[in-house]
Amino acid sequence: MPEETASTGMRRSGRMRVTDTAARRMDRDVSSTEDEKLLERKATPAFLDTDPWRALRILSEFVDGFDALAAVGPAVTVFGSARTRPDDPLYELARTIGRKLAEAGFAVITGGGPGAMEAANRGCREGGGLSVGCNIELPHEQSINPYVDLGVEFRYFFARKTMFVKYADGFVILPGGFGTLDELFEALTLIQTGKVRHFPVVLVGSSYWAGLLAWIRDTLLAGGAVSPGDLDLFQLTDDADEVVRIVRGYSEAHADPPPAAEGEIR
Repeated sequence: MPEETASTGMRRSGRMRVTDTAARRMDRDVSSTEDEKLLERKATPAFLDTDPWRALRILSEFVDGFDALAAVGPAVTVFGSARTRPDDPLYELARTIGRKLAEAGFAVITGGGPGAMEAANRGCREGGGLSVGCNIELPHEQSINPYVDLGVEFRYFFARKTMFVKYADGFVILPGGFGTLDELFEALTLIQTGKVRHFPVVLVGSSYWAGLLAWIRDTLLAGGAVSPGDLDLFQLTDDADEVVRIVRGYSEAHADPPPAAEGEIR
């Protein structure tokens, strides 16, 4: 039985000490030890739906993601709509960007799904690069596209988004919907608040983004919700070569120095 302190009427349950009243209010069973609970075999594993067990699943997603992507090397994360069709010029543009990034020595990381993501992975593979897909579990199953060389499955958006940021030397944002906008503003917020280094955020498609950028300038900036310098957190282009130039310039400026030769003093 759990240890009970006579003077306080509290029981010890693992790292907690609780009264019977508190245990009842929190619906906690303190009538047996933690070892008993661990070793007891139950017909219905209800613990699988508890928050502590979810915390372990979340931890495992971070561990698996770090383990899978740690050795990817220089990489660029490409976002865009899953609804972009293969006959859409945007598909071909995403494919070209993926190929040129690969030829420049970058791996390409996407959400692993269809549309613009598929196009970027496809181009990366054609360019001889490492094509990575971080797929997400959705109510309507999203399968990994056939051009992914390294795929990692995630249950949780926030764990997946961490991988997009942690292992990328830049974000390339093609036209897309709510998910693409979420990733765009997540990146801008992290850079604006100093949570991450100021890596390139490149918007591709001037006509597509024109309305949003006008609203940011005419409404957010005019209303004092953002600062003039915040408009420098992203760049806009329609050219695949310009995308590569921007990302490569940042990568070269922030590359780790080569190891010192034996006997060399730095």
